[in-house]
Amino acid sequence: MLENFSVHQIISKIKKREIKILEVLNFYLDRIKKFNPKLNAIISHIDETKITEEAKLKDENFNSDNDKDDIYGLPIAVKELFDIKNEVTCYGYKELLKNIPKQNSLLVDNYKKNAILIGKTNLSEFAVGCHTTNRVYGATSNVYDYSKSAGGSSGGAAAAVAANLIPFADGTDMMGSCRNPAAFANIYGLRPTPGAIAEDRFEIKNLKDFPLISTTGCFARTPNDMEFLFNYIKGKNVKDKLSFDLKHLNNKKLSDLKIGWCIDLNEQYKYEDGIVDLCENILKKLQSNNLSVENLKTEINSGELWYSWTTLRAKTLYENFLLYNLKNLNELPSQAYWEYKKGKSIETNDVLKAIEIRNKYMDKIQNLFKHYDFLALPSAQLFPFEKNLNNPEFINNNKIDTYHRYMEVYTLSSLLGLPTISIPVGFNNKGLPMGMQIIANVKEDNKVINFANSYEEIFNFSKFKPKLMQ
Repeated sequence: MLENFSVHQIISKIKKREIKILEVLNFYLDRIKKFNPKLNAIISHIDETKITEEAKLKDENFNSDNDKDDIYGLPIAVKELFDIKNEVTCYGYKELLKNIPKQNSLLVDNYKKNAILIGKTNLSEFAVGCHTTNRVYGATSNVYDYSKSAGGSSGGAAAAVAANLIPFADGTDMMGSCRNPAAFANIYGLRPTPGAIAEDRFEIKNLKDFPLISTTGCFARTPNDMEFLFNYIKGKNVKDKLSFDLKHLNNKKLSDLKIGWCIDLNEQYKYEDGIVDLCENILKKLQSNNLSVENLKTEINSGELWYSWTTLRAKTLYENFLLYNLKNLNELPSQAYWEYKKGKSIETNDVLKAIEIRNKYMDKIQNLFKHYDFLALPSAQLFPFEKNLNNPEFINNNKIDTYHRYMEVYTLSSLLGLPTISIPVGFNNKGLPMGMQIIANVKEDNKVINFANSYEEIFNFSKFKPKLMQ
């Protein structure tokens, strides 16, 4: 019944009382029962009787004369990184299956004010790596080819959105974890400026100026759908001293915008054949819509970015692992153990050097944004790969030297805290999707979403839907 309606249309029907919240909930629950068993996108479920009663109560309390938040009554599933009181949060790791949080995360508390929390979405173990698989819940399937990866680490959320099991979803993005799954699902994935969405945070010991390198993000089938979720969860929260309110930015016409196409960052990045061609085909079409696109050569050195990024990332993840009080570190998945070992060896001087490099490139990027509204890079270096792989080992015939070198294309945004949206760019000859990163300056989150809205109006990638299996 609601399969072909946008989130905007569903919200409008709820507000006009043309449809009940319970009917909306049942629509999504029916789709979850039908399609999730083979997708494995949603991996834990709140008791159906409980959420049905909640929907009925929201219907009874609905008053069209009062201003209600747009997500009022809509179902939401949170990434398995976020705590729900009295529900297991194990991050996909067996040793933590008895971890029952005593309170909700900030994001969950926010949702529970208006939305209906129905469960959790799948992730890679500890959200490390761009492949959603773990030894507790298993792997999430790609919606366009069930033998392929859904990407990660927020692959469960992206697959659930692409399959229309939920209207939109949150994810987290440290190293592409919203951008990569979005590209693998032909949907939109946003990595906001860190701090735009309030979070539960911890400080790295003895390093108060340690930069934020991870953030909560969003997925949706269209940028317009995404705005409903992002506008609800963004903004300053007194419980997160690093959170802030975004300023409103005036929209620019496409003809007034300029994109710097970074391609392979001066021949420093490797891509699977066909990825660059899909992106450049889209950029040519944008030029025909009067948007200015220039091939960009920069002074950015990928080796310095990689050193700075891998140092700050490993240090962050190491400190995270210490908080879990794990007994059997040798049981960590290989990618998480790699980060643990590297993080353990990192000293204060290493971190200070990494921050110095980051600051240098923050200055350089500001100079670039004096000439360009956006920078652009592909959203992934590989098309969706085999689901049974732990991590891919090659890009074309090039051997990858670390488990995450195929994720290197995300480091520019991640290291410098730049708001970035992954937009769909099409499919290869095997029917596998790909995306492109549109990168804006710090705190210009609304600008990338506005661009994506104009982009979807031109290309309508949301009309391409996967053929789901039961």
